[in-house]
Amino acid sequence: MLFGFIPLICGANFLVDGSSSLANKFNIPNIVIGLTIVAFGTSSPELIVNIFSSINQNPDIAIGNVTGSNIFDILFILGLSAVIQPIPLREGVNSDILFSLFLSFILFLFVFTGRWRKIERWEGFVLITSYIVYLIHLID
Repeated sequence: MLFGFIPLICGANFLVDGSSSLANKFNIPNIVIGLTIVAFGTSSPELIVNIFSSINQNPDIAIGNVTGSNIFDILFILGLSAVIQPIPLREGVNSDILFSLFLSFILFLFVFTGRWRKIERWEGFVLITSYIVYLIHLID
């Protein structure tokens, strides 16, 4: 287990350092890099798991993977990080949090009020479009 943990730490450090230098080079706010490049890089394994679970008709794994990962990231990782070192919030984070809560509510509506309790293709397009709108909002 230790042999896998060391490359994981080195890779995470490389991802953070590379992303920070990319943000500085192109004068992009670090939050935009964190919400795009770093988020995509760390979520790629989840994407693969969700694609294969959907193809193999195991939607519970896909939904559990997404919700479990988000709950763990928000409650445990963010909480542990704040215990180790308080996390200062920049101006504008409130709008980011409100947008995130709004989209979580939209997902809740899609899951629990949809036909046959499933997320339809059009709802998937709404979620993807919402992500793109959010990225545009961050860049502006």
